[in-house]
Amino acid sequence: MPIDIDGASIVLIALVVLVILVFFAGVKTVPQGYNYTIERFGKYRKTLSPGLNFIIPFIDTVGQKLNMMEQVLDVPSQEVITRDNATVTADGVTFYQVLDAARAAYEVLGLQNAILNLTMTNIRSVMGSMDLDSLLSNRDEINAKVLRVVDAAAEPWGVKITRIEIKDINPPRDLVDAMARQMKAERDKRASILEAEGKRQSEILQAEGEKQSLILEAEGRRESAFRDAEAREREAEAEAKATQMVSAAIASGDVQAINYFVANKYVEAFQALATSRNQKTLILPMEATSLLGSLSGIGEIAKEAFGDKAQEDRTSSRVPNTGRPEGDPS
Repeated sequence: MPIDIDGASIVLIALVVLVILVFFAGVKTVPQGYNYTIERFGKYRKTLSPGLNFIIPFIDTVGQKLNMMEQVLDVPSQEVITRDNATVTADGVTFYQVLDAARAAYEVLGLQNAILNLTMTNIRSVMGSMDLDSLLSNRDEINAKVLRVVDAAAEPWGVKITRIEIKDINPPRDLVDAMARQMKAERDKRASILEAEGKRQSEILQAEGEKQSLILEAEGRRESAFRDAEAREREAEAEAKATQMVSAAIASGDVQAINYFVANKYVEAFQALATSRNQKTLILPMEATSLLGSLSGIGEIAKEAFGDKAQEDRTSSRVPNTGRPEGDPS
């Protein structure tokens, strides 16, 4: 059977389809990590967060879709003139994150381009205020200074600059060769200084050793001289005592003592002649017989000195020890 569809039914179907279309036009799904700005008649109204959102169809429209995740920008290579007029080439990377979608969308035109140019400008400014040596050795300091300045400049845009890293700093080739020669000369200088210090220390230690050796040698000589002086003193005392005994014997009228004294001096004189370094031949005078006589006088003195004692010892050895007093007939 044919179906009769009147005009009212067609209008109703059309209205249902229109409502469905309007409903879907007002539903907005925002993916994770993004924010959408909503404009009403061209004016910012609100920001849609990730998830399912509803807007007024045909009145509210999506303005900009902003990535809220941390992003990276490559900073292209650029030439920088340092404070000491050295030209270097530097490049880097910048990490940033949008924190406020509305400000990032409406406070600046071309957000990435603005951040890139701001970073390049401040890299030239910071690196241009430093010497080449400081530039090559203080890369962390450069990163910190550039980050601080760029982050402060990008804050009104609702953007946070998280990191700025200088990747490469390339001086010209001739400058690199000059720096290599300078480094080699500096190392040669340090090596020469260390060698000189070692030689100086060695000489000091050697001088200290010689000083200690001389001190010990001087102390040895002093001790030897002290011992020699002591020996001479003992010898002089013995000589004085002998001379005193001979003088006492002469004073008592002992002729043999006089002969001993003269013979002693005579022997000393002959000894000096015999031990002379240039003496080849020794000629004895006619008075040598007097020396023999003096020697016989010495023998007599010895007999007188030791004969009586020997006689007493022999007598005492012949008398038996009976335990009685001498002369007792019993």
